[in-house]
Amino acid sequence: METIRTPRRQVDLIHGPIFKNLFIFAIPIFISNLFQQLYNAADAMIVGNVLGDTSLAAVGACGSIYELLVGFGLGIGNGLAIVTARAYGAEDAAKVKKTVAGSVIIGLAASAIITVVGLLFLYPLLEALDTPPEIIDEAYSYIQPIAQYVVVMFAYNLCAALLRAVGNSVMPLLFLIFSSCLNVGLDYWFVAGLGLGVRGASLATVLSQAVSVVLCIFYIVRRVKHLVPGKEHFSIEAGLYRELITQGLSMGLMSSIVSAGSVILQYGINGLGTLVIAGHTAARKLFTFTDMPVIAMATAGSTFVSQNRGADKPERIRRGMRQIWLFGLGTAVVMTALMWLGADVLVRLVSGSSEPVVLENGARYLCWTAPFYSVLGVLLATRYALQSLGQKILPLISSGIELVGKIIFMLVFIPRFGYDAVILCEPVIWCFMCAQLLWSYWHDPYIKGSQAKAKKN
Repeated sequence: METIRTPRRQVDLIHGPIFKNLFIFAIPIFISNLFQQLYNAADAMIVGNVLGDTSLAAVGACGSIYELLVGFGLGIGNGLAIVTARAYGAEDAAKVKKTVAGSVIIGLAASAIITVVGLLFLYPLLEALDTPPEIIDEAYSYIQPIAQYVVVMFAYNLCAALLRAVGNSVMPLLFLIFSSCLNVGLDYWFVAGLGLGVRGASLATVLSQAVSVVLCIFYIVRRVKHLVPGKEHFSIEAGLYRELITQGLSMGLMSSIVSAGSVILQYGINGLGTLVIAGHTAARKLFTFTDMPVIAMATAGSTFVSQNRGADKPERIRRGMRQIWLFGLGTAVVMTALMWLGADVLVRLVSGSSEPVVLENGARYLCWTAPFYSVLGVLLATRYALQSLGQKILPLISSGIELVGKIIFMLVFIPRFGYDAVILCEPVIWCFMCAQLLWSYWHDPYIKGSQAKAKKN
């Protein structure tokens, strides 16, 4: 069997101190997520400050559709990379290259399907979501280019996920920093300079991510040759492709179900008025920044569990998961303090609004959500760990809980309690999801079996 000989591994997740290596590995992921969100935050800030509350609401009204379109492709990419990480942990170089070849084929096919479906159903979906008539055309002009170029989003995410799968979380960050700065400049130029409106913001996002793709591919071909497949690696092996497709679809469907829940919730929010939509949009943009520490650690944990599963080190997985859960608790304490001190200032900065409805609702959302980051951290880390262990159905159950919960809130609680119900919706649902995922983790055959064996010894 061909083995992997890597001169330098960015971070060794299979040996050495667990939390230290996880933390070092997670830092570039955190910064990468930070700059990734600059794409969306730049859209919101420039649109809100240059075009006003109505245009900001138009961007926010299709935010959940954006997550639905892009989330499925990104979920598939992360799922495919899990298979690569397990092969890397087992030091099987030939299988690593075969997984990359298979990921490219499957990813291109999935992106084409997402694009066709998205372009066919975007406008009808906006209508079905009860998007206010005064912003629906603007919302469509923003989301249409995203649907057209889903392949760009997928390609970058797959390249970055593959680099992380072999222990390199630094280079995707460097490429993303460059393209994020480019995006901010293009955003302002397209929106304010060329007068392209909200469509200009989405075009800037796509073009900037395309630069990331080019840089990632160039680096992989030149410096990470153990990820570059040859012609022989593109031959289809039924077992491997089955593993890739089921793992990719598991994460893709999980992201889609979560995003579908967000689309349904958006329907309830859209009925509360344009200013409420604008306030919620600003709060959600900030939320995507403040929950980054737990997302980064959970993402690092996914690679950690995948590699150690490939290396057959169950005790190391159990110890690592406990440390990741504690990290989520610490994050919740810090973020709760920050939000209670300055949430209103942050909402004003992002939205550019002086409307009390926008500022008060956005600040209340952030203050009440922050303490539940402890639950969110456990939820994300455990779900990613289950997928990295090879579970495909159990993580989807948690997404189903989220979907059902959001439907209930949209039908029952939001009409009665208004935006207060929107604020409490996700924290309440997270608690139920977390309970199901923890039960599934401790009853996973690999974790449970290795724990029983450890007790006997």
